[in-house]
Amino acid sequence: MSEPDLSRASDNTNRDAEYLDVLLAAIRVSHNYRPKFGRGGRVGLTLDEFSRLYQGDAFYGWFGLDDPMMYAAHKAAGGMTSVYRQIGIGVERLFRQILMDSLGLAPDDVKWSYEVERADGQKRRLHLDGRVPLGSIGEDGDRARLHGWMKRAATNLGVDEDVFGSLKGTVFEVRQGYKSKDSKRQNADISNASAAYANGYLPCAVILSGQIDSDVLVRYSAAKWSVLTGSVGGDDVLRSTYDFSREVLGYDLAAFFERNSDELRREVRSVLTNLLAPS
Repeated sequence: MSEPDLSRASDNTNRDAEYLDVLLAAIRVSHNYRPKFGRGGRVGLTLDEFSRLYQGDAFYGWFGLDDPMMYAAHKAAGGMTSVYRQIGIGVERLFRQILMDSLGLAPDDVKWSYEVERADGQKRRLHLDGRVPLGSIGEDGDRARLHGWMKRAATNLGVDEDVFGSLKGTVFEVRQGYKSKDSKRQNADISNASAAYANGYLPCAVILSGQIDSDVLVRYSAAKWSVLTGSVGGDDVLRSTYDFSREVLGYDLAAFFERNSDELRREVRSVLTNLLAPS
């Protein structure tokens, strides 16, 4: 692969403020998390609303579940999920922005979706988190570098050469981590991979952390997903999100996180402090 021009457009550090805002805006959503207690709606219950709801339920009252500590437990448990979810949303948005800035792509270039027909005959549109169409990359070196990575990834996955010859780019699914063994999520991702190949794209899962179950990793690889995980300090663009970002996209994402770790940690600590408060 050709060497990325790390000085093109702007120095990596000049993007820090913009990229940090993308992440912090997503994380701050969790500040206002309130548990819904099965009530639905967009806004959860306050402590007072929780107390009235549970005090009015004889069964819960008998067990003392109207205790404010129960509210705090729900708030902390749901808030923890919210933090993970919002970090995932933040890194998804960040990755798309990196694709645009590093490869000179337009917003429409990095979006990809496809339609499926449900059992009731209705159409449903499914979206993946990013796309790089080779034909939209303006710089020859950038295009050659991504195409070279695609070739190595496809060979590593055992993709037929004729199939690879029909590919016109890569689509990405971005996750902060993959801790669960949710079979519904796995089946959906395997369907996404089939749709990607059918539409001429190599599917790549981008995991920002090292948290992915080994069985899930094996299953995705068998479905011809290229899977990148959050290993740091190596030199493997076929397995590391950070090596891929640095060597293929030309942006050192690990260095960005290192430079801005103090600010990210302060924001997460602020959110957790708020979530662990009983009211």
